[in-house]
Amino acid sequence: MAASKGGLEKLTITGFADPKYADKASTSPNPIKVMINPAQYSQAMGVEYTCQQGAGGTGKSVAFNRDKGEALELELVFDGTGTVPGAPTRSVPDQLADLRRLIYEVNGDIHSPNYVQLSWGTLMFKGRLKTLSIDYTLFDGDGTPLRAKVKAGFVGFHDNSDGRAGQKLSSPDLTHRVEVKEGDTLPLLCHRIYGDSRYYLAVAQHNRLDDFRRLTPPLTLYFPPLAPVSAKS
Repeated sequence: MAASKGGLEKLTITGFADPKYADKASTSPNPIKVMINPAQYSQAMGVEYTCQQGAGGTGKSVAFNRDKGEALELELVFDGTGTVPGAPTRSVPDQLADLRRLIYEVNGDIHSPNYVQLSWGTLMFKGRLKTLSIDYTLFDGDGTPLRAKVKAGFVGFHDNSDGRAGQKLSSPDLTHRVEVKEGDTLPLLCHRIYGDSRYYLAVAQHNRLDDFRRLTPPLTLYFPPLAPVSAKS
């Protein structure tokens, strides 16, 4: 756990009203600092590929399809017993209502739940809530919850100005999957992918095209890594 000059640093959840995380949501309270930091959290990332049988059935090519994004899961404890130093005196139901309002309930300004940012130590995660479950573990005499464990799952969110959106999908070192559009030609697509239209015969052979001069949608083509074409080709 990271420590700051003012003491122990708390995990902070901030709500935003826009996908660029520039406009802080009008939800109140915002942000929320948890009083009990999570004992652990887990992050997951994934990439999706499409496999295609190679010409002659001798092998398979693996084409990058899309980045499946990041995910974050964590558990938070909310306490209303008054025994935790620095914990709020508000009831557990009130604390949970604040959390639900910030990350789960629909913000009328944007007609959807807020975009959220979670920050703690080296963790800086931007995304939106996917799942939320609450386990009530301690009660007072009249059944009012005194302690609750919250399990929250978030999906990462990035606009096209950051993250993996900036990756070079035109790299000739990757296999690319392309959905043909009206007006596309094989030399044109080769120029986009490889920077050289002269790869069209190799790509036509890889995709076993009978007529590479006429590409008719719907059609999916795969552009594998290829050796550079010599200047005399």
